[in-house]
Amino acid sequence: MAGSGPLIVLAHGMGVCRDAYRAVIPPLVAAGYPVSAVDLRGCGESSVDWADWSRTAIAGDLLAVVRHLGGPAVLVGHSISGGAATIAAARGPSLITAVVELTPITRKQSIRLGDLRVKRLRQGMLRLLGAAMFGSVPLWRSYLDVAYPGVKPADWTERLGRIDSLLREPGRMKALKGMGTGAPADAGARLGNVRCPVLIVMGTLDPDWADPHAEGSAIVDALPAGLGSLKMIEGAGHYPHDQFPDEVVSLTLAFLGSDAARA
Repeated sequence: MAGSGPLIVLAHGMGVCRDAYRAVIPPLVAAGYPVSAVDLRGCGESSVDWADWSRTAIAGDLLAVVRHLGGPAVLVGHSISGGAATIAAARGPSLITAVVELTPITRKQSIRLGDLRVKRLRQGMLRLLGAAMFGSVPLWRSYLDVAYPGVKPADWTERLGRIDSLLREPGRMKALKGMGTGAPADAGARLGNVRCPVLIVMGTLDPDWADPHAEGSAIVDALPAGLGSLKMIEGAGHYPHDQFPDEVVSLTLAFLGSDAARA
């Protein structure tokens, strides 16, 4: 952690670890922000003996990290951590000054029959559900291939090897399964209680939704009026911060420099 600006805490999604933010940390630090990337419970170097994998539990962990680091902080949450960041902001308004949600799993998910006409959704859903239900590392790797459409990070092969190795450690797949089979209603129900500005970033090719723009707009609409904004990254899947880190950093810095985020 370094820098003299407001603290930024980065929280990753399920099945990976804090190094998912390796490409965005240096430019955020260079812009003057102290940055701390955390491993979620059961992930990376975190311990694995947890009974609760919900967004509410993760939100409690994030608030504890912010308190430990001296907060307040800006929370950046990806996927399941986007939902957790919503809950943390609602529970700790004095600790969380702004939230950036990257392709967040915040609202309760529902799939309509017509959605299944979208090929990327079908491919991603089958692989994601299979990985979460059966604890399959190959299915998770296959999901990641769909979740990173087109552009892959330069170290993609090494990154997949790292993820594969981590998930084969005792207890790590339990975390993925626990997070992947839980319902996100606990986060969606708290959107109306958020009091800080929120930036939602969605990829146009995210396989988790038939219409990522509609999902992002629904989150913004559920927030108190004027607090939420939505930005789309063309060609990005479910990991925009890894596929297009420059764009994510640019959007984040512009958001943090806005009048709303400084208020």
